[in-house]
Amino acid sequence: MRIVFAGTPEFAVPSLQALAAAGHEVVGVITREDAPLGRKRVLTPSPVAVAAEALGLPILKANRLDDAATVWVAERAPELGVIVAYGGLVREPLLSLPEHGWINLHFSELPRWRGAAPVQRALEAGEQTLGVTVFRLVAALDAGDVLTRDSRAFPPGTSAGAALAELSEFGTDAVLAAVQVLASDPAAGEPQAGAETYAHKLTREDGRLDLTRPADAVLAHWAGVTPEPGAYVTHEEQPIKLLELAPRGETDDTRAPGTVTLTDGVVVLATGSGTLELRRVQPAGKPGMDAAAWLRGRGGQAVLA
Repeated sequence: MRIVFAGTPEFAVPSLQALAAAGHEVVGVITREDAPLGRKRVLTPSPVAVAAEALGLPILKANRLDDAATVWVAERAPELGVIVAYGGLVREPLLSLPEHGWINLHFSELPRWRGAAPVQRALEAGEQTLGVTVFRLVAALDAGDVLTRDSRAFPPGTSAGAALAELSEFGTDAVLAAVQVLASDPAAGEPQAGAETYAHKLTREDGRLDLTRPADAVLAHWAGVTPEPGAYVTHEEQPIKLLELAPRGETDDTRAPGTVTLTDGVVVLATGSGTLELRRVQPAGKPGMDAAAWLRGRGGQAVLA
């Protein structure tokens, strides 16, 4: 099938590569413009742009799917549009331009967690079974008919970054199956059913952990905001990021929430109920470091808030 692909971040790359490897004719790739990254703010192409160039595919870099983008797509006469985390809306007339319309790989079991941060919000809510859904793109947000879906369980403490990386690979089968479904039945698709929830975009303040909550709730919150926007608390009134946090088997602990101690070489963080293992931290203005080394520099004990 002749396909135009739209996507930007690293977790959109596996779907693009899978479509090309399956023998589909990817006639063009749309991705967002080069963005300044790092301390030196060097203009850097998106991961999808890099992958498309490696595959020798035509690329349009655009932050909006405007009239110029519509003309560019029309010139390539695609039968289908596939979008994975492009970062912009597809509106008419572009929405109806491909013969079979557009399909979207979304990282949730729709209609649950529609919106910008489905994996992050699901993990933050304590969910451990995460899904992917490929659906027909319509004007309403993440509301189109479902073509394929799948899910899998993740262990407690799996970060959003790790879960997205796995789901992006896992989701390629759903994308390829959806394309095959449309090739056989252009009218295919089932309406979404069930309770709708919305996954609001994350802000820096979403990363602030409340250590007075139970250990499982703190760990779930940490997982949902790691690596972005980043989980943090304060130490001596300065922010400190908690880069790696893990569950512990022990739950009986009488120390005040936020107390951090070194026990048999393990950095133990007390919460409102139970404890967690703190593995890596990043103090304000410094690079990430081993939590045990950081704690030894403070006499083996600290209090986080």
